[in-house]
Amino acid sequence: MDQWPVARSRWSRSPPSTEVGNAPGAGSDPSAVRTLATKVPGGWSISGEKHLITGAEGAAFTIVMARDGESGGATMLLVDTDTPGFAVKEHARTIDSTMVGGHCRVLFEDVFVPDDAVLGEAGLGFRYVQVRLAPARLTHCMRWLGAARRAHEIALSRAVDRELFGQRLADLGMAQQMIADNEIDLAAARALLWQASWEIAEDGKGTESSSRAKVFISEAVGRVVDRSVQLAGGLGTSEDLVIGRIYADIRAFRIYDGASEAHRMSIAKRAARRAGAAEQGSGIRS
Repeated sequence: MDQWPVARSRWSRSPPSTEVGNAPGAGSDPSAVRTLATKVPGGWSISGEKHLITGAEGAAFTIVMARDGESGGATMLLVDTDTPGFAVKEHARTIDSTMVGGHCRVLFEDVFVPDDAVLGEAGLGFRYVQVRLAPARLTHCMRWLGAARRAHEIALSRAVDRELFGQRLADLGMAQQMIADNEIDLAAARALLWQASWEIAEDGKGTESSSRAKVFISEAVGRVVDRSVQLAGGLGTSEDLVIGRIYADIRAFRIYDGASEAHRMSIAKRAARRAGAAEQGSGIRS
């Protein structure tokens, strides 16, 4: 619970950037990467800035995804944070408070790294990132599903112990609906997580199943924690219970690792391609 005051003092030390409103960056579209890696004698020169870089403060090194001017693709480079030209700037004022190192603006001003700093081959950064996307999504799903379950268990325990209107809160109809809906969301989220994990274990991909899991779980856990706050009443919004902190932290999950809308677009495109292929295979024409 003491992390909230820590986070607030962190914000007071690092005022928000005046440029945040026009912040560049890829967001859910990796093709929008603007940081540039230019080939120079003996290595690479990196220039640009990145926003909302989680864990930047205090990190010893970072993996930088930069647009490669030569290949037109992207290159991944390993950069020590004490390299001249690398600077961690403002911490963004975000509603979450549990990410070590904050969410920072990072500036690259002609940061030189030698050739051996390139991870893999130059220009193939996007291909390498695809390898870890599905497992990374699922690890986020696991963490936040666990947090949502904890919030539910705290609220359920309170509903069982607390008496209102002459009976236990857990025996009141509207409270029972919230409890039941939480149980359903948690069970469905866990099933999708298992399915996606199984597909990755079987064929090493699981791209679409991990997108489905990420969208559903990120939204389901939000519903679960929101109901948990409601069940816990006033204490659910206070620092006396962990539910309030989970509620603040969990909202961003619908955005990072690909916003729900980006994943829905990908799922819809794949479904449309399958339908089109099925029509062609059967000879059906509309």
